[in-house]
Amino acid sequence: MSPLARALLTIARLGRARCGVASSLLWLLVLMALPAGVQANAPLVLTQDRPQMNAWEAITLKADPTYQLSVQDMLARLDEFEAPARRGGSLGVHKAAMWLRIPIIANETPRTPWLVNIGYSSLQANIYLTSGGQVLEHVRATPTDERQRYSRTPTMMFNLQAGQPYDLLIRVQASGPLILPITVGEMPYQMNEALREQMLQGLLNGLAFCLLAYSLIQWIMQRDHLFGFYALVVLGSAGFSLQFFGIGAQFLWPGNLVLERIMGIAAGLTALAGSFLFLGHALTDNTQSSWYARAMEVGAAITAVVLATFVLGWLSVPVAIAFMSLVGPLPSLFSVPAAVARVRQKDPVGTTLLVAWGAYGVAAAVMVCLVQGWVPANFWTLHSFQFGATLDMLLFLRVMGLRAKAMRMKAQEALRERDIMHLLAHSDPLTGLSNRRGLQHALQLALSSRSPSHLVAVYLIDLDGFKPINDSHGHDVGDDLLVAVGQRLQASVRQQTDLVARLGGDEFIIMACQLETPEQAANLGHALLRAFDEPLAVGDLHLKVGLTIGYALAPLDGNDPPELIRLADTAMYAGKQRGKRSILRNSGELALAP
Repeated sequence: MSPLARALLTIARLGRARCGVASSLLWLLVLMALPAGVQANAPLVLTQDRPQMNAWEAITLKADPTYQLSVQDMLARLDEFEAPARRGGSLGVHKAAMWLRIPIIANETPRTPWLVNIGYSSLQANIYLTSGGQVLEHVRATPTDERQRYSRTPTMMFNLQAGQPYDLLIRVQASGPLILPITVGEMPYQMNEALREQMLQGLLNGLAFCLLAYSLIQWIMQRDHLFGFYALVVLGSAGFSLQFFGIGAQFLWPGNLVLERIMGIAAGLTALAGSFLFLGHALTDNTQSSWYARAMEVGAAITAVVLATFVLGWLSVPVAIAFMSLVGPLPSLFSVPAAVARVRQKDPVGTTLLVAWGAYGVAAAVMVCLVQGWVPANFWTLHSFQFGATLDMLLFLRVMGLRAKAMRMKAQEALRERDIMHLLAHSDPLTGLSNRRGLQHALQLALSSRSPSHLVAVYLIDLDGFKPINDSHGHDVGDDLLVAVGQRLQASVRQQTDLVARLGGDEFIIMACQLETPEQAANLGHALLRAFDEPLAVGDLHLKVGLTIGYALAPLDGNDPPELIRLADTAMYAGKQRGKRSILRNSGELALAP
């Protein structure tokens, strides 16, 4: 059994495991839609009105379980060919070489040569054009034939004489499924169809390459393992498609028997290991010690060991196929409970994964039916698994986007919590102004850029008349008055360069930066005194308090925050003793300045 054929059988088994009832229903529907077999005696008439025809309109079959019969043997037994049970183009799995007979005739001289094409690459085919018991033309096509460089699928071009009957005899052999979408048509039309298929494969495989490149770049740049695991899934799925549709044998490894033997299974095992890791990482969310995370990691490790032993030739193809058949459904089966739990939490990751598995299940079910010969081999059934795998990859890409968004929101929430904690640690809970810690931090930064032409002033302020108001009106009014004082101080300073803080009780402190002269610092202090000439509105009350201010300048009076605050505090108390509602500067000798 060829590796790719066995891989198709594996997909059939996986489809049954994943789809269950869905595949059964699909089977019943397609069986109802398929026409019954009809004996075909009339030849396929090639006319200019029908430049391309489905050869199954006229095909008859004969099996060769001995694999020994030659074309001459078949020419002697043309009367033994029988009509197929169904004319869908898929014969299922047969342990025999199958001979197909297509009687053809051209009633008029063809405009161009005609082509017979078998639209499936993973088989061995011999195509003969015969007439009157003689072989006129012969093409032998295998997956490793040199002609694969020029044609993705087995093809033969032939010329016909008008009115002369011919027989196309095709011998196909594959230990896996015999998928045989055979068309006969004029060369321009067949070439056009071949170009369409090449374009489709270019688009789908190009998309897979872009997803692979994107995931690898993100993995390298962000160091997020999820992107690396996604790259394994994309690489495995793309490798299988390249093998299934013959693109790899045609362009990437023409004539390479080793790659032809191992590529299909190796790609499947790579995608399987990537699925274990990707799903486990996407659904665990920092619970890698859970049984689910460990199970997915163990599954990936075992799959990687099987892949290595298979590539090295230590493991046979049947054993590798059996492993894929048994283990293939496990990533999804293990992940369903975690995905359902995410859905219940209204997490779109769970819904996206369930949709992805549903799409994959339908695609696998169609492939099962195609392999078994239950559905016709047409464009949609042949590409169903590739379309399903592509949709799966795109949905997995959405999972990565959702996870990245969740991580980004979590990081933003952590930053917000940090900012809140920082604010609480550096602000006064009553007034919202900075507290002593916040002031010292800001003052330390301001002093780092001080100079004789960029002075920093520290004003320590004590309220005059606050205690009588607090005693007579109560603490609530006193608290509201402190808030009003803080707001008026905030409105009286320069917003871009100055900072207002509350030390506690009725003591406030102001830091003013980028002052050019001591006179400017004194003027700012007097402006603060004048700001409290008018009473403060506290509810229905109009209360008046005054200020006693002591201040010091850096670098003229001091150079570090504790020293400046001590000097300002000394000046403030001196002002209290000399009559309140005053502003004094302490230059180190308590030299008073009006």
